[in-house]
Amino acid sequence: MAPIEWKPEYSVGDPAVDHEHRQLIDLVNRTAGAILERRPEADVERGFGDLLRAISAHFALEERQMREARYDAFSEHKADHERLLDALRDLMDDAAVTPEASIDRLVATLEAWFSEHFRVHDSRLHRALGPHPQA
Repeated sequence: MAPIEWKPEYSVGDPAVDHEHRQLIDLVNRTAGAILERRPEADVERGFGDLLRAISAHFALEERQMREARYDAFSEHKADHERLLDALRDLMDDAAVTPEASIDRLVATLEAWFSEHFRVHDSRLHRALGPHPQA
């Protein structure tokens, strides 16, 4: 399993958001590492839980910013958030049954999602909000 590496195309132009995105990638890599290293099930579950909480909190902040700004692509952006959360929950369920197979799915799913979501949705959102949206 190759970890997800930060790529320049992931940048949305806002250093604070890019930092959060890097942290999410870090959590994905740590969770995949816990599975790969055959750590106890509790460690893997904690990794998934930390990842799900961090992603959910990040999405909640973005969605609040979009609502406050009356962002015109809010529905599409939020729907993409929901797709990832559903996929992550499925991966969590699968990891309990087939941990080895779930590593590659976790990394592949989230790397593909990050690439597309950051490039399409987040870059558009942060251009619309400006470099430092009000938190």
